[in-house]
Amino acid sequence: MAEDAAALEPVFGDPQVVRYLGGATADRARLWRATAEWLGHWHLRGYGMWTYVERATGAVVGRGGLWNPEGWPHLEVGWALGRAWWGRGYATEAGRAALDAAWTHLGADWVCSVIHPGNVASQRVAQRLGGRFDHRIELNGTPVDLWRYDRPPG
Repeated sequence: MAEDAAALEPVFGDPQVVRYLGGATADRARLWRATAEWLGHWHLRGYGMWTYVERATGAVVGRGGLWNPEGWPHLEVGWALGRAWWGRGYATEAGRAALDAAWTHLGADWVCSVIHPGNVASQRVAQRLGGRFDHRIELNGTPVDLWRYDRPPG
């Protein structure tokens, strides 16, 4: 687990990456706690966030997947990538895999993405995944937009 936290430090230590994720950069200690939280989610829910690894290089490029801790608005598909990997289609690819898991393994009728209103890049990913803006809420004191994905027919 310590290696996972260290591998994510370049991603979540970048102010440009975290500007829409609460804004605070993460050091190794904070990432260790976050990794423990993500692992706990897997243990309690049976699904959760994945660490994204680039096949060609073996580099850790981000994390994402399915998320629904207590008090969250709904089952969410989310993603976060290191800046060096923006624009390569990785978020869309990983988001599709997570949505497929939500439909196939969890039987979800719908899934959301919680996206900061200013995060145009994530809004574009949500649109490519078939999502649509649903409504705005306040989550942990911050206004966020819920994007909705409905289970495909069939």
